[in-house]
Amino acid sequence: MALATRTDRRPSLTRSLWASTVGKKTVMAVSGLIMLMYLVAHMAGNLKIFFGAGEFNGYAHWLRTLGAPVLHYEWGLWVVRVVLLAAVVLHGVAAYQLSRRDIRARPSKYVHKRRRASYATHTMRWGGIILALFIVWHLLDLTTLTVNENAQHGRPYENVVATFSTWYGNVIYIIAMLAVGLHIQHGFWSAAQTLGVGSAARERILKATANVLALVLTAGFISVPVAVMTGVVN
Repeated sequence: MALATRTDRRPSLTRSLWASTVGKKTVMAVSGLIMLMYLVAHMAGNLKIFFGAGEFNGYAHWLRTLGAPVLHYEWGLWVVRVVLLAAVVLHGVAAYQLSRRDIRARPSKYVHKRRRASYATHTMRWGGIILALFIVWHLLDLTTLTVNENAQHGRPYENVVATFSTWYGNVIYIIAMLAVGLHIQHGFWSAAQTLGVGSAARERILKATANVLALVLTAGFISVPVAVMTGVVN
């Protein structure tokens, strides 16, 4: 006689975490902090352009020898790229799924009009879309050199100057950096709340920190195209 068996398959901890709203917000917070650390390092590297072509090109070469002699040429850079790509994808997917979940949770009709979504919510959603499109443009512009008509392989300083010598290059970059600032301003405070760092006593400090980070990063990144436009960097 055959005995019927039933397998009790429980979802893994990772899957359960990802399926929950708290889990998705945690993924967004952690991936957002990874991207924030990258932005700080990236801005510091960009500012080397003010010290001349030799300094900036030397920094670009150092990035490709990161981890040497343990790692081969560009291996360290590819590790950074993979981690950053994973953070961007996880951040974007979690944000999209949370947004869809929020829309489905809303009642279809109200006797009174629902309070409009906050300015910060709209900023985060549209800012995320702008930044996703900018990342594609930025890679095509200064990594693959596909859309940079005057680009030269192995000459990053000259390629940056070539990009910001065009009006559209400046417009795209500056708009994207303003979106970065607004994204950080709300995202940093939101991540602190999600990870349990935020509290009523720390709210003012966290918001001030978010404002300072947003201002410094936005000003730092925008200073490069402004310097090219004004002839400080040429």
